Amino acid sequence: MADNGKHNVLFLCTHNSARSILAEGILNDLAGDRFTAYSAGSYPGTQPNPFAIDLLRSRGINVDGLRSKSWDEFAVDGAPEIDFIFTVCDNAAGEVCPIWPGHPAKAHWGVPDPSVVQGGDEEKRKAFLATFVQLRKRIELFVNLPFGKLDRLGAQEQIQSIGTTLSAKGE
Repeated sequence: MADNGKHNVLFLCTHNSARSILAEGILNDLAGDRFTAYSAGSYPGTQPNPFAIDLLRSRGINVDGLRSKSWDEFAVDGAPEIDFIFTVCDNAAGEVCPIWPGHPAKAHWGVPDPSVVQGGDEEKRKAFLATFVQLRKRIELFVNLPFGKLDRLGAQEQIQSIGTTLSAKGE
């Protein structure tokens, strides 16, 4: 846990332009008093996807400071110590990640990539909204876990269960 009493959470995706950016914005909006969310990618793009930024803004979520960044930023001296890491794309889940200081709890919460949807702007907006809804459901469950009552193993099991359970339900 960070010095400010908040848990630090890192959402990972290959390009850090859509899913992980959405998750960072959602968590900071829902529970910024208890968590500090970050996002990063193994091969980050140059900037967040405009559809992700537009969707977050349309939901009243602050987008200031959201940027595509490398996960290497979080594996160096002086980086925030991360308590929880979530991979939100299947590619990032299969990649060899850096060694994270502090041995954070990790889970895979794979969701479809809205940025690969073909078609017009309306189809793309619908895809981003579906991804947003999936991530928000998972993040809502995560922030409501009884962290004060869970040991490290219990927390690990719970966060993995959130991704597995909702994936099995098709959500």
